[in-house]
Amino acid sequence: MSKYKDNEREKAPKRKCFNNDSFNGIYRKIPREFVLSNWKNNFLGEIPQKLILSYFEHNKISWWGGKKPTGNILSSQIACLNYLFVIRTDRDAVLSLAQTISTDLIDVLEIANDSNNTKAFISFEVVSDTDYLNECVNGQSPTRGNNCTSIDALIVAKHKNGKTILIPIEWKYTECYGNTDKSTEDGKNNQKGSQKSGKIRLDRYSELINKSSQLKIKLKDYKSSVYFFEPFYQLMRQTLWAEQMIDAKNRINESIHADDYIHVHVIPSENNDLLKNDLKTNRRRKAYSNGTTKGSLEEIWKSCLTNPDKYKIITPSSLLANIDKNRYNNLINYLTARYE
Repeated sequence: MSKYKDNEREKAPKRKCFNNDSFNGIYRKIPREFVLSNWKNNFLGEIPQKLILSYFEHNKISWWGGKKPTGNILSSQIACLNYLFVIRTDRDAVLSLAQTISTDLIDVLEIANDSNNTKAFISFEVVSDTDYLNECVNGQSPTRGNNCTSIDALIVAKHKNGKTILIPIEWKYTECYGNTDKSTEDGKNNQKGSQKSGKIRLDRYSELINKSSQLKIKLKDYKSSVYFFEPFYQLMRQTLWAEQMIDAKNRINESIHADDYIHVHVIPSENNDLLKNDLKTNRRRKAYSNGTTKGSLEEIWKSCLTNPDKYKIITPSSLLANIDKNRYNNLINYLTARYE
């Protein structure tokens, strides 16, 4: 357990943001002090809540951990939606986000992958239309938010050089990660010691890593390499996803097209357990010794990249720092009271 998560579990329920909810909602079959008794109180207001539910239903997006939104107030999925959903249809607001990420971006484009008719500039739980990462079974297409690499939020922007830029956003709140080697896991219902799930992952991603122009650490065998320990396992998959989307820009079967990308990691500055990423175990040190340097999450991941400038870490509050304070006064006050 991380210190930041412990602190947020203690402090967050005391914040006046949850409509006097009684808490002690069920999480993993046990009442928890950080889980709302009514998940509806996890959102900013009734109208955004209804719009979010409708958006997920129309686009057949899975909720994290169940068939409805979680009551866990530490959910990063809920945090991402609370920060970004209200502004998604406002070109100027979304452009202010994009320009916080890069001042070279001059416009944001409507995203064409959502099934509802609302004109919007941010999409959530985004997947490719085609399974480029070999993650689906029996030739199925990727499903948003479930069993494949999904992007928490996506912006498509126009660079001053004329190129179209994908901005995949990975949103974190209290997450921290242990010592699980994704390349040696047995997986559910598999024989102990079989490493079946790990072998599937190695088969799935190894050749894509070899062909990647951005992932510069190349090995004969990626077993127990940096790419298969969180949070880098997730970053590796999202990098491959972005590269595949760029390669597919001229394919008519893709609804999103772009020339390049900037990969954004939203992490609260207080979450040092994730940001500093202490390398405490021999197993993880061995993984990082495969061509990477020791250090913070940012230092380690950038050492794996051909172009480190394509990866940026930003805090949630910084991301929204330049939106119209008058128009979004209620949103800003809510986010400040709840998350800062």
